Amino acid sequence: MNKAIKCALSTASICAVSSLALLGCNQKQPTKPESEKVQLDDLASTDINGTFTNSLNNSGPDPWIQWYNGYWYLAATTWGDAGVGLTMRKAKSINELKHAEPVQIWQDSTADRCCNFWAPEFFLLDGPDGPRWYGYFTGGAPGEDYVNTQFSLVIESEGTDPLGPYIYKGKLVERNSLDATVLKLNEKLYAVYSVWNETQDIAIKEMSSPWQTVGTETVITMPTLTWEIQDGTVNEGPVALQRNGKTWIIYSASACWGPNYKLGMLEYNGGDPIDKTSWDKNPTPLFERQDDINVFGPGHNVFFKSPDGNEDWMAYHANDKESDVCDMGRTPRIQRFTWNEDGTPNFGKPVAPDLPITLPSGDPGNKN
Repeated sequence: MNKAIKCALSTASICAVSSLALLGCNQKQPTKPESEKVQLDDLASTDINGTFTNSLNNSGPDPWIQWYNGYWYLAATTWGDAGVGLTMRKAKSINELKHAEPVQIWQDSTADRCCNFWAPEFFLLDGPDGPRWYGYFTGGAPGEDYVNTQFSLVIESEGTDPLGPYIYKGKLVERNSLDATVLKLNEKLYAVYSVWNETQDIAIKEMSSPWQTVGTETVITMPTLTWEIQDGTVNEGPVALQRNGKTWIIYSASACWGPNYKLGMLEYNGGDPIDKTSWDKNPTPLFERQDDINVFGPGHNVFFKSPDGNEDWMAYHANDKESDVCDMGRTPRIQRFTWNEDGTPNFGKPVAPDLPITLPSGDPGNKN
C-alpha cells in the first residue's frame, strides 16, 4: 500500500518526487501492520571496503532519501497511530544510515489527520520566508477506511533543517488521495498524486504555492495494461525524473499487496502538463520482480544524486518472499541506474539483498 527525494527544484538535474500506494476503491485492503510502533534496527554490519548491501533497515516502505549539507536523510511510511507520527533518519554515510535510529519529526493529534502516515517526501522549495522543506505525505483518521479518510497533507519546516521543526500547512487537494509528489515543469509547480476512482489512478493539478493547488484535476494514467492489473487495478506512487530537457513520471503499478508490484513510466511529449495527451505511457514495465534472487514487489521509488552529483540512484521498497504482503515488512533498498542511448532511464534489475554494492560516489565511506 505504501509508498518518498528531492533536490532543490531550481537546481537539480534529477527531480524525485514520491508516496504510498493503496488500492482501488473496489479492491481489498492492504494489511494493517502488526505493531504500530516503529521498530529499531538490529542489523549486524557486514559492509566493508567502500561497499554496502541492501536492505537499509528492517522496515521502511515507500522510502525517500536525499544527501543534503553533508548528511543522508531517510524517511518512510510509519503507518501508526498519533503517537508514532513521521520519523526521519540522519547519518554521514549509507552504512551509518543503516543503523541510525529514527527521530520523530512530526506528530499530530487532530482526529482527521493523526494517523496512518504513508509515503513521505520532502522538497526544498522557495516559500514566503525563503527556502523551506515541504513534507508531502498521506494521513488521515484512525482505522482502516483508507479510501474515505486518507488525504495528501503538507507540512513546512521553520528553517532549512530537514529534521524540522515543522508546522502544518493543510491538505494539498480536498479529495481523498495518496502518494503526492511535486513536479517542476515549464517554470510551474504541479502536484502529482494517486486517487481512488473506479480504479486507482494518477492525477495532476497545478500548484499556486508549495502547499496549495488550483484549477482542474486531470487523470493522466489509469491501470489498463495487463501488467498493471495483475494483483489489483492500481497506478500510484508517482515520482518525477528529469534529464537533458526530458521529463518522465515513474509510477508503481499492480498492487503493493502482491509480488507483481512494479514500475511503469509516462513520458512528457510537450504541451500543457494538465492535458492527458501530453503524456505517453511506456507499453512495458521498467522494473519488476526477480524470483531467482528473491526480490518481490519492487516499487514506490524515488530518485537521488550521489553526494558528488556524478551518479544517479534510485530508492524503492521490496519484499523477500512471494507471499509477503503490503505491510511494514517491506524494506528500503537503493541502487544506481544508468541511461539508454535514446535518453531514457535504464533501471536494470533489482539487486540481490546480499550483493555488495559500491557506495555512492562522494559518500564518506567510499574512498575511491
